[in-house]
Amino acid sequence: MKKNGDDIVRFELDPGNLPPLSEAQKAELAALEAMPDSEIDYSDAPALPEEFWQNAQRGRFYKPIKQQVTARLDADVLAWLKSAGKGYQARMNAILRREMLATVKQRRRA
Repeated sequence: MKKNGDDIVRFELDPGNLPPLSEAQKAELAALEAMPDSEIDYSDAPALPEEFWQNAQRGRFYKPIKQQVTARLDADVLAWLKSAGKGYQARMNAILRREMLATVKQRRRA
C-alpha cells in the first residue's frame, strides 16, 4: 500500500492556458446558452425553503491558506498583542483582515 499520497495524482490547470474546446463542446455550450431558464430541470436540486437560510453562515468552512512571513513590529505593538495571552498571531491576522475588508469595502463604494 502506498503512503504519503503517492497513490493520488495531483495536477493544476493554468486558467490562462486551458486546452481549446472541441467543436462538440462548443455546440453543447451554445445549446445550453440558448435554452430559456424555464426549460431548466431543477428536480435534482430543488429550491431550499426560507427557513434553511435563516441560520446560514457565509464562509463557514472556508479556511484560507496560511503563509509564513517574517515581519518587523514595534516592540510596544508586539507587547500589546502578546498581553492578551496565547494566540497573538491569530489576533494580528484578525486585525489585518478587518482592515483589509474595510479597505476593500471603501474602494467598492468609490
